[in-house]
Amino acid sequence: MRVLIVDDDAQIRRALRINLTARGYEVDLAATGEDALRQAADHPPELVLLDLGLPGLTGIEVIEGLRGWTEVPILVVSGRSDSADKVDALDAGADDYVTKPFAVDELLARIRALTRRHGSAADEPLVRLGDVVVDLSAHEVRGGAGETVKLTPTEWKMLEVLVRNPRRLVTKQQLLTTVWGSAYTNEDGYLRLYLAQLRKKLEPDPARPRYLITEPGLGYRFTPDAA
Repeated sequence: MRVLIVDDDAQIRRALRINLTARGYEVDLAATGEDALRQAADHPPELVLLDLGLPGLTGIEVIEGLRGWTEVPILVVSGRSDSADKVDALDAGADDYVTKPFAVDELLARIRALTRRHGSAADEPLVRLGDVVVDLSAHEVRGGAGETVKLTPTEWKMLEVLVRNPRRLVTKQQLLTTVWGSAYTNEDGYLRLYLAQLRKKLEPDPARPRYLITEPGLGYRFTPDAA
């Protein structure tokens, strides 16, 4: 299982990495919220351990950024013990909350409980855009004849965010923050460029998109075929 640890304290990151690696987990580390969102997009984790007090993007903003495109379990591990902080984190989309300092055995038990509830990433679905199939588990796209449709890493990130949120509006800010980082929230041209490239590769008629829809002034929406 791949776990993303997000904490600005190097000692905490090291201690968690040692304990989890010793128990067979694959561990990625991030010290900032921006790095956490980039790593989650590049190497989707199966669990996120997240501190709230981060430089740059706050832990709450990281939760909101992740929830824009993934249901990965998020376990907050924070020194903030006030009930309001816990409520804010849970309302933003966190699944559980552990207060520092914590007992390692309790943390491991919370991790096991979360992963049992959420199941395995191997159960990722296949998403269809007409004859095109998006395999979220294999991170690949196949055309109608079974051929691989080559996407750049950035194209894949954008597509994954959209197809994981069928029929839901994904705002421009959510896409820009998740794919490029918080410093790019005004770069609307990036979105237009990469969405045009995706439409050329995936839409039956790119000039009249059926699946990757623009909501003018707001963002974008993936509209799958009706069941």
